[in-house]
Amino acid sequence: MNYFTSTKSNPLIIDIVLLVIRIFVGFAMLSHGFPKLQDLLSGEEIQFFSFMGLSAKTSLTLAVFAEFVCSIFIILGLFTRFAVFFLIITMAVAGLIVHGGDPFQKKETSLLYLSVYLMLFAFGPGKFSVDYMIGRRKENNW
Repeated sequence: MNYFTSTKSNPLIIDIVLLVIRIFVGFAMLSHGFPKLQDLLSGEEIQFFSFMGLSAKTSLTLAVFAEFVCSIFIILGLFTRFAVFFLIITMAVAGLIVHGGDPFQKKETSLLYLSVYLMLFAFGPGKFSVDYMIGRRKENNW
């Protein structure tokens, strides 16, 4: 039986793929979060989606936290599931609420990010992460 027809997975390949996905999606989301951070710090009037009665500034601040700060955590593999949780919420709001009435092409990007974040939430950061190193250190100290 060869690799392409097998239903078994190589744990090393899974950990490498999780690392590549974390790094790629982390930097890709930073390219969305950094301009929002600049808008937040610019001092100009904020034009942003107001969600659930929150002000535009509060909504933008939450988006910056998720898209910029949490993306850095994902790249490092630090507090990964915690960080991904906020990005899942952000991408669900973007794809299903902000762009809910738009054509699929407008919401496609946020829904693709959402699916990757759901996968990272389910499988975790993998072996090549700060979370894994912290977990190993805790196990060795017990």
